[in-house]
Amino acid sequence: MTINPLQWTFREQCLAGFLACAGLLGFAVYTQLQMGLEPCPLCIFQRLAFAALAVVFLVAGLHAPRGATGRRLYGILAFVAAAVGMGIAGRHVWLQLNPPPIPGCGPPLEFMRETMSTTNVIRRVLTGSGDCGNIDWTFLGLSMPAWSLIWFVVLGGLALHAGFRGRRTS
Repeated sequence: MTINPLQWTFREQCLAGFLACAGLLGFAVYTQLQMGLEPCPLCIFQRLAFAALAVVFLVAGLHAPRGATGRRLYGILAFVAAAVGMGIAGRHVWLQLNPPPIPGCGPPLEFMRETMSTTNVIRRVLTGSGDCGNIDWTFLGLSMPAWSLIWFVVLGGLALHAGFRGRRTS
């Protein structure tokens, strides 16, 4: 008997997506607290996108609507969260491949949140800074933002597959 995640029920796929997001967030916290890798602002936003995706997957998995409309809605919501993460991770990878000529580490995220409006903080963070161009960790030749991008694509695909395929029962 082979285990094929694409043949799992909607509930099983969504809960697997939730567990993947939780594991990725756990690894991010582990690298910060145990390995001493301080996250840059773009890393923080990627974590928020993974958390949003995890929440959608969890709610979808617990609710497991019977109708196609509900499954599709959850699939689209999860894909939107994954697409936001893809955009942020893609920008981060681009900054790592094309670092600013004069790296200028901006103020910490806490300071920006206290002194700027939310839209200005988001705009400032997404423009990136010198610390966002640094590569402090790699696995199989890919940086952490590159792996995040891959995971966002995989989980976004899982969300669409779960939401738009025919209904399967356990």
